[in-house]
Amino acid sequence: MNAFRPRVLVIDDEPQIHRFLRPALDAAGYEPVRADNATDGLKEIARKVPDAVVLDLGLPDMDGKDVLQKARDFYDGPIIILSARDRETEKITALDMGADDYVEKPFGIGELLARLRVAMRHRLIRNEASPVVQAGDVSVDLVNRLVTRGGEVIRLSPKEYDLLAKLLEAGGKVVTHKQLLTAVWGPAHAEDVQYLRVFVGQLRQKLENDPASPKLITTEPGVGYRFYIP
Repeated sequence: MNAFRPRVLVIDDEPQIHRFLRPALDAAGYEPVRADNATDGLKEIARKVPDAVVLDLGLPDMDGKDVLQKARDFYDGPIIILSARDRETEKITALDMGADDYVEKPFGIGELLARLRVAMRHRLIRNEASPVVQAGDVSVDLVNRLVTRGGEVIRLSPKEYDLLAKLLEAGGKVVTHKQLLTAVWGPAHAEDVQYLRVFVGQLRQKLENDPASPKLITTEPGVGYRFYIP
């Protein structure tokens, strides 16, 4: 009997990307599936649900963000965005719309495979819906709103806790500045990035072993933050 090989659908119109990714995905234990445009990609997702999708933003028949939006209507698996370096605003929008992560073009296969593994692992964690999240010596009980570090209760303000909970609910995904600000402080504060930095700094002071070199709450420059869950 053949071992299970997770299916990874790559939606990209560049033949060289497929020539590059197919053998690499195959060697890493995945079953690569190819789609050269948005229409074929959406049909393939509906035909046989993949374990993950790698999606280019620049497709010939549809904008990649529109593909993401349509896919999210019926697909809940990990979606990794491929984006050009000079399209940061589109990358951020894609994350706001439900992408799990992004990799900038040009990219190294090692980085893509690592982000793919993390996205698939964290999707499983989210699906199990554990009410207690453990990261190192930090434990967060999302039901009882209890945060401890090394067994000691950590006092958080209501906004600090709400911010932490939003990061944890993402299950290791990047959460954009806009998503965090809107969820915690409301739409009127969607652009108050400096305000967000202050609260992230306060959380790091309470949760990190070395707040100046954070390991739990990490920064995605120009995009947002993520909470690292081992």
